[in-house]
Amino acid sequence: MSILVNKNTRVLVQGITGTQASFHVRRSVDYGTNVVAGVTPGKGGISYMDIPVFNTVSEAVKETQANASVMFVPAKAVKSALKDAVDAGLELVVCIADGVPIKDMMEIRHILSGTPTKFIGPNTPGIITPGEARLGIFPENILQKGKVGIISRSSTLTYEAVLETNRAHQGQSTVIGLGDDMVIGMDFIPPLEMFMNDSETEAVVIIGQLDGAFEEMCAKYYADLSYKKPVISFVAGNAIPFGHKMGYAGDVIAQGKVTAEDKKDAMKQAGMIVVDDINDIHKKLLDIFNGND
Repeated sequence: MSILVNKNTRVLVQGITGTQASFHVRRSVDYGTNVVAGVTPGKGGISYMDIPVFNTVSEAVKETQANASVMFVPAKAVKSALKDAVDAGLELVVCIADGVPIKDMMEIRHILSGTPTKFIGPNTPGIITPGEARLGIFPENILQKGKVGIISRSSTLTYEAVLETNRAHQGQSTVIGLGDDMVIGMDFIPPLEMFMNDSETEAVVIIGQLDGAFEEMCAKYYADLSYKKPVISFVAGNAIPFGHKMGYAGDVIAQGKVTAEDKKDAMKQAGMIVVDDINDIHKKLLDIFNGND
């Protein structure tokens, strides 16, 4: 199985006629993603790449029953585009843009509160279920269908985690890039809960980073679970010498008081398998699937 997206997900693309959108939408369609609509204000009524284009998200949803969106819109337009998606009742929105102002993200989190819409991003490669649906900019050629769910806060290291699961000959059920920014829509807990309940996901890989408290909150959630699938975690930045200030805004705010070691300790105490080197993930996966861990 998978979580959040699959071959039945009906995808619309906000900003479909842009250059980056055109490139990635074509790749997603070729991958098998069910892209049913595009939205570009002022261009409604045209067909773009054989996909009908609408002026508004609500119109697109009404005509095509789309239930998920990928945003290829500028950072300054993300808040408005997200509001349109929420008002239209979309279940999932993926935001690729980076540089979304923190003030806008705080307002976005308020807009999302109490709605069924799940928001992935901003500054994310997106979400992909191998062989079924690609919402974002993932290099789909490295994915293999399998049993390991991946949740990552580091876009680049997401790909490393994928390669590690491939090295363990297990592949991926669904891969989610939560976004690299300090304020994001979805944290680790919702997708981890979904993976715990997914019958075909047998293990989960979590990639954290220094900023924010997302890893600690995730560790607390995992510690309190009565039924746990194995989770392997890695925190990016753990090789930085103690006292070195990372360039993440969250680390500046924390004034170095929350270190990678703190996050790793919380995860270990919760029962997660913590690795210091991302290249060790495949070894731990082999232990899990061979019954050695």
